[in-house]
Amino acid sequence: MTTRLPKLVAFDLDYTLWDLWIDTHVIGPLHRNKNTLNEVRDRHNHVVAFYRQVPDILHRLRDAGVTIAAVSRTSAPNLARQALSLLLVPPKRGDSDQKVQKAESFFDEMEIYPGSKLKHFKRIHDRTGIPYDEMLFFDDEHRNSEVEQLGITFCLVRNGTDAQTFERGLAEWRRRHPVKVVEDAEGKAGDEEEEEQ
Repeated sequence: MTTRLPKLVAFDLDYTLWDLWIDTHVIGPLHRNKNTLNEVRDRHNHVVAFYRQVPDILHRLRDAGVTIAAVSRTSAPNLARQALSLLLVPPKRGDSDQKVQKAESFFDEMEIYPGSKLKHFKRIHDRTGIPYDEMLFFDDEHRNSEVEQLGITFCLVRNGTDAQTFERGLAEWRRRHPVKVVEDAEGKAGDEEEEEQ
């Protein structure tokens, strides 16, 4: 079984990385209590935090060199960006030497504003040059599966992003983009190549 990863993995924010709508459930300004990990609070002390397994997923993707994108159609883009700038992601498990990092540092690309996700991904593609078929997108709203018309693999998130949902998305992306082992003239296996569709 291949462990190949897409070149870009994108996440919606609301009910995908955290369990609220930033534009209706939260009232700014946001603040963090000292160096509290994975938690910021709004004006009324309501908590904004990533789902429990999201930090591990972000670490895994960054360690693998995958481009990570935040793609949200929120009508409160400044509040969403503020949350990402204040949230502190704990170090990778078992790595006591690693420092705590701001959530925003994990995201190479951010498309956070109202409008179609098609527009969001077209802008990402134009900036990065990453092919659409090398993109995997996690989102809690089925209507955003429209990005599949570009060739992006869409994974519906039902109860927040966790390891099981993440692996399901990867499995679907790999199923759509199988690899084959190339043999040289002597019959020795070589590098994997993407099979032409």
